[in-house]
Amino acid sequence: MQTNTPPRSTTRTIRLTRRGRAALVATGAVVAGTAVAVPLLILGGEERPAKPASLVIPEGWRAGQVYAAVDKVLALPTGTTKKAVSRARLKLPNDAQGNPEGYLFPATYPVPEGTTPEKVLATMVDTANKKFHGAPIAAGAQRNAMNVYQAVTIASIVQAEAATKTDMGKVARVVFNRLERGMPLQMDSTINYALNRHTLRTTLGDTRIDSPYNSYQRMGLPPTPIDNPGEQAVRAAINPTPGDWLYFVTVKPGDTRFTSDYAQHQRNVAEFNARQRSQSSPAR
Repeated sequence: MQTNTPPRSTTRTIRLTRRGRAALVATGAVVAGTAVAVPLLILGGEERPAKPASLVIPEGWRAGQVYAAVDKVLALPTGTTKKAVSRARLKLPNDAQGNPEGYLFPATYPVPEGTTPEKVLATMVDTANKKFHGAPIAAGAQRNAMNVYQAVTIASIVQAEAATKTDMGKVARVVFNRLERGMPLQMDSTINYALNRHTLRTTLGDTRIDSPYNSYQRMGLPPTPIDNPGEQAVRAAINPTPGDWLYFVTVKPGDTRFTSDYAQHQRNVAEFNARQRSQSSPAR
């Protein structure tokens, strides 16, 4: 009897996800991780009064990156905003259990004088609630037999995994297809979240870590979102592109290959690995 699901011991050596996103990670995620919000304070002298600073939160940032950005724009000691979460009285879904991951909505926020971390966090969460809990997002989540928090969790995976915006709907479909078939998601992005890192290189040892975010070992969705997705990723999560795909890998920038055939996926991964080896080989 044939099955599309490879033996469990075999799947751990094959990346399900978009590991070929090397160029984007090198030029995007790393920059996003270091270039925290830049205060846009314009010193104009006596004739031009100073404008309020602005806080820029990119799509896909994790809560820790957001906290660091708020600390920086408010000139606060490192860790101040993270400690403020428990005091902020954020209007989060019950499923979040006080963890704002996924609800620190990516946007540009004005930071007037006297702003506190609690106010900034509350504004982000209020913005997320307006975006996520109104129509059509809430209706779309219900249509797909899930609540909004689950939709945001899927969207966070889509945000982390999709190499381009056009791939978002396909990545969402892979998530749905694997959930419906009782397959582990096997997303490298969830392991990266557990290990608090950004990398394309997930080892066999990584896939064995003891964490609720290890989607190689644990079934279903991770317990929380793994980043703060933008509105387009959330829309992809409630409107996945039709398809039977179970696997995907970005062989090279602009070339993400989705398939339902495990043997084809193995060939795609082999091509990706060959490209990675050739690019990492020292020049002679």
